[in-house]
Amino acid sequence: MGQALCICSRGTITINNKRYLLIHRLGEGGFSYVDLVEGLHDGRFYALKRIICHDKDDRQEAMHEVEMHLLFEHPNILTLCAHAMVERGSKHEAWLLLPFLKRGTLWQEVETLRDKDAFMPEERILAILHGICRGLQAIHNKGYAHRDLKPTNVLLDDEDQPLLMDLGSMNQARIEVQSLREAMTIQDWAAQRCTISYRAPELFTVERECVIDERTDIWVRILHFHLGEKIHLVT
Repeated sequence: MGQALCICSRGTITINNKRYLLIHRLGEGGFSYVDLVEGLHDGRFYALKRIICHDKDDRQEAMHEVEMHLLFEHPNILTLCAHAMVERGSKHEAWLLLPFLKRGTLWQEVETLRDKDAFMPEERILAILHGICRGLQAIHNKGYAHRDLKPTNVLLDDEDQPLLMDLGSMNQARIEVQSLREAMTIQDWAAQRCTISYRAPELFTVERECVIDERTDIWVRILHFHLGEKIHLVT
């Protein structure tokens, strides 16, 4: 794990002996928020994701996300640049330093097009889908599934390449369910970790004897383009 972090009085943080200037807040969710920071050693911008951890279970979940990032060096999966767990009073925060991509998410791109009443060319749609599939293939080849693939979890870089992010919901791709208790455990987990509008049907009502696998990543509405219809990936 990364060395201890400190927040200095001049609005900087230190990660692994490298200082970063806090710029402004990029966004926040229920238990995390993201700040834009600048590396004083290299002049680059980064996104610092802070996950609030109330207890040991939260810390383990945050470290799971770190471990998932560290599995990959792939052009279609967001790279983790540094990380650490810092104590903040009675709580902890897991800090993940990630590349900052100024273009934002695929969802933001789609919303921008919609606001302009514009269309995305078919060639671009296919190129983005291809990149998403390459990222998924890398995840599946490691024996994992993303489980929460959606347009807000896909970033676009300057070359229009998609990068998968938010790997905290990843788990082993193949799960054999052999009892009602196991089925309910998986169903409850999916209700907490998999966005309802993109959740695969088999995760809503998990059968007592079944196999859940990486196909949950394939049955998902990846893109909502302004094309007069929704594009789906289906098995």
